[in-house]
Amino acid sequence: MSETHNTAGRMATVSRTTKETDIAATINLDGSGSADIRSGVTFLDHMLTNFSRHSGIDITLICKGDIEVDDHHSVEDIALVLGSAIQQALGDKLGIQRYGWAMIPMDETLARCALDLGGRSYCVFSADFKRPVIQKFSTEMVEHFFVSLSGTMHANIHLAILDGRNTHHMIEALFKAFAYAMKMAVAVTGKELPSTKGAL
Repeated sequence: MSETHNTAGRMATVSRTTKETDIAATINLDGSGSADIRSGVTFLDHMLTNFSRHSGIDITLICKGDIEVDDHHSVEDIALVLGSAIQQALGDKLGIQRYGWAMIPMDETLARCALDLGGRSYCVFSADFKRPVIQKFSTEMVEHFFVSLSGTMHANIHLAILDGRNTHHMIEALFKAFAYAMKMAVAVTGKELPSTKGAL
């Protein structure tokens, strides 16, 4: 995985090439929520576009993956690349809020997200989806996406569906809750490192 960090702003470009996927992504943590996402998995494009719009994080991402085999490799590797890009863009993390949380309703669904950008990777995920597939996107990959993301983003991510029946609503509410939690966590609210340890 190759990485480029722009020290002039909180931006990063990360690429990853394997026998299964070829991915390039650029993010801007201080953007306007602009997205150009071509993952090869239409429903994931929709979710990541929602994440970008509601977090204010600009994302440009192109993935060429072996979706003729399955969506697994593309979804997993996209999460790894995005997590790495966010981690790179955060830089020294001076002044960031660090913690973020949100509860998002979507019709009958209520989703919760809480996260910590403190440098430790951990994901707790609680949701049961009735539909196994939405437009060639395996719903079991939602959990795997966030587990993979937490690993390269070096973050604690806790996600849960508190109420819900419609699978589309549940997944979209989770991505939007994550978006608003990230918007809070990456916000620069001071000048100090948000840790008594002196390091994140």
